[in-house]
Amino acid sequence: MLALFASALAAAPASADATWIPGGEVRAAFTRGAPLLETAAYKVHASRRTAPGEAEIHVRDTDLIYVLEGSATLVTGGTLVGGRDVAPGELRGASIEGGDARALAPGDVVVVPHGTPHWFREVDGPLLYYVVKVTAPSEPGR
Repeated sequence: MLALFASALAAAPASADATWIPGGEVRAAFTRGAPLLETAAYKVHASRRTAPGEAEIHVRDTDLIYVLEGSATLVTGGTLVGGRDVAPGELRGASIEGGDARALAPGDVVVVPHGTPHWFREVDGPLLYYVVKVTAPSEPGR
């Protein structure tokens, strides 16, 4: 998975300048949960949850999650229940049948490969976590 992350960053357009987001802006983004940076190759989000959400599948995005604060139960794998398209390459559903449930705590890192159902089933929040979404190249006909 780290190789996928590295290849996506390498595929990003070259720039003489790095992206710098001041700490105050980052802290503000965590108060509401907000994207910090989005490109065609990757996205960086300051995510916040106070309650469980819908189950989801990202067809092209691999999620690299780093938990900063709070705890949750994350279910990965299994079968999406009541799945529907909400945007190109994005599916949501009521829950996941089967799958593996894991307790998340500060300091945990989780990599959810693209195409893998995942669901924050329980949240003892607020749950604050960084997500880097690495977007796989589109395949012809997809």
